[in-house]
Amino acid sequence: MGLQRVFPALLGIAAAAAAAAAAAIVPALALEVARPVASVAVADPADPGEQLPKVGRSLFDRLFAVSRGGHAAIELPFPFEALLTRIDAHLQRDPESPLPPAKRVLIPLGRSLQRSAAAPEYFAYPRVVVAVDSQPAAAGALLLKDRLYIGYQEQSAVLEIISYNEAAGRFEFQLVTDYRAGGNPRVLYANRSVCFACHQNGAPIFSRALWDETNANPRVAELLLASGQRFYGIAPDRGVDVPYAIDNATERANGLALTQRLWREGCGGGDAAAQRCRAGLFAAALRHALSGGQIWTPDTAFEREVAVPLRTEARRRWPGGLAVASADIPNRNPLQGVDHWPADRAGRVALSNVPARFDPLLPRPLQPVWQADSPAAPRQLVTGLAEFVAAPDRLRLANALGRSTAVSVRRLTASCRIDAAAAASRWALRCTAPAGTLLAGTLSLRSGRPTGGRLTRLMLPGGTALNDLQLTLAGQATPASASLLPSVAGQPPRTAGGDAIGTIAFQRRQPLPPRDADDQAEATLLIREEFAVVQQAIDRLAAGPEAAKLFGPAPFPRATLFAALFAELGAAPQPPCCQAARDLPPPQLEATAAAVASAPVGVAADPAVRGFQPYCAACHDSAGSFPPNFLHGSPAEVSARLRHCAPRLYVRLAMADLAPELRAKTPMPPESMLPAFASDPVAWRSSPQRAGLMAQVDKWLRAETGQPPQLASMLAGGYEALRPCLPAH
Repeated sequence: MGLQRVFPALLGIAAAAAAAAAAAIVPALALEVARPVASVAVADPADPGEQLPKVGRSLFDRLFAVSRGGHAAIELPFPFEALLTRIDAHLQRDPESPLPPAKRVLIPLGRSLQRSAAAPEYFAYPRVVVAVDSQPAAAGALLLKDRLYIGYQEQSAVLEIISYNEAAGRFEFQLVTDYRAGGNPRVLYANRSVCFACHQNGAPIFSRALWDETNANPRVAELLLASGQRFYGIAPDRGVDVPYAIDNATERANGLALTQRLWREGCGGGDAAAQRCRAGLFAAALRHALSGGQIWTPDTAFEREVAVPLRTEARRRWPGGLAVASADIPNRNPLQGVDHWPADRAGRVALSNVPARFDPLLPRPLQPVWQADSPAAPRQLVTGLAEFVAAPDRLRLANALGRSTAVSVRRLTASCRIDAAAAASRWALRCTAPAGTLLAGTLSLRSGRPTGGRLTRLMLPGGTALNDLQLTLAGQATPASASLLPSVAGQPPRTAGGDAIGTIAFQRRQPLPPRDADDQAEATLLIREEFAVVQQAIDRLAAGPEAAKLFGPAPFPRATLFAALFAELGAAPQPPCCQAARDLPPPQLEATAAAVASAPVGVAADPAVRGFQPYCAACHDSAGSFPPNFLHGSPAEVSARLRHCAPRLYVRLAMADLAPELRAKTPMPPESMLPAFASDPVAWRSSPQRAGLMAQVDKWLRAETGQPPQLASMLAGGYEALRPCLPAH
């Protein structure tokens, strides 16, 4: 639900004016020359969806829900370091990496709504940003990877949460208030209209490299260390590896909406053919996950039941393709050219200013990301769906298939050339077959017998391409033969189609051919065609009574689908996860302007204030002070706050008159939100509504100073030198 549906009473005048203007130009549109069909945006910042989820809860809610005495509630560990420890406990830890499973950085001078909360002690109380990019620690656990992000500012005692809702197929934006020692934390769902102004794909955003706002910047780390503070167990002097990991996680997170859109709509509606199409996509995603991301060559069944219907439906729905805004905001170094950290408050606050070119409110151009007729389109969707396959589920599936006895075995042979002259303790081999099979590597010898080895490259028909396979001796070897078991990172390797690669047997020919012959030996690979078991199980599900639930035009039902698949495969059921979350009270929305339309007395009765309501209330009439809630309170409070905010209001409204490259700050309302008012930057600049707001603020400033406001003089000391929007407490 967009702003027009959240605040219908507030937007009626603006919408009516826009409709009249649109009607006037319809005849002219008929005369235009046909233009290329534009891409369709996967997410629209002006239409952020229902404020509260109709189904499901966020992963954050589910992670911290507990049940005590028959009542469910969300309990958050404190201090913040304890909360991080709890999150890490749910995640796989890489034994070869010094990094924690949940990545965290420190940002003292950032761009969040909380950026002024620690002023002027920015480096004593930096904002913490946490991103989960690790797999679950166990099967059945919540899939938090790329789906949970937390911002923490100690001075405001606020957690800002971006957390995925699997049932709704979207990210939820949440706030935790009063998160402090002795506090009473409240978990609220945030105003999505505020969040989408920056998070224009409805997903997390992060800076481009080199991430100079974070403690990866040596100068930032130096000032953090100089503060003498501890930062929740986070080392201040950290390299770029952590922000790089967060950047990658946010990129993947922004792809989830595209995957969900294609899953819901790309195959069509809820008929049997559309269900078979989604079932085929699920099977292909499992192939991709089991194979470790190899590029499978689709068979005729996939082309017939998935690729063709997908292209046909996508051409109809999105002839220009699908597009998303970038998840990256420009890299910003707030200490650029700063020799010494100022000692005075004004100097420090000035450095917290975010120039317009770095503001996440700037509309980020849509980038085409998916075209129906692209040869890579089906594979792109399959790769996206594979991101919903958790590593423990993949391992559980592989183990179940490994125990299956009703599996056909296929044999592949290749002729080998062996170079045994390089060292008496090693054979260097290269095996090939006309169908594209290639084995290249070495076998280790002891007393002339193979004891193991390594394949640097293995290629098989159908897209299989593997590197660095370890070979372990299976049984007894002779000087002329050996059977070996391959593995990759300790796991049995699989083909691009998801089948298991069993033993690889080498047999030298007797008598030995000449040293330069290409058929000195033969390699035989045994392929267990295990994926046929998965395909048959999925086919039964797609033809069964639950097909509409599992493969209907709804968000990808990850947990339900895997439970059904494992049941069909005869695997033991997993204990259900997160039962307490089902009994939580209904989610609560952060107090916003939603009540304004039904409260005609008070604030709305003041004509000087009424004009700001349609364009500002969505973000600035809330219980919190970030962004400044100058439209919240009694009529007298709102009137006083608006006048106090007048200098900043004037600057932000006036920015629309300047070319983008000349703007000191981004205009207000944010340009990305103007479509919610049936407007655009050009129309808004010359609109009577904006002119009315400018005239009112001009009147307030003239009454205060006796002079007409001058933009240049107002910004002479920098935007942050203007008095804050809200009076000091």
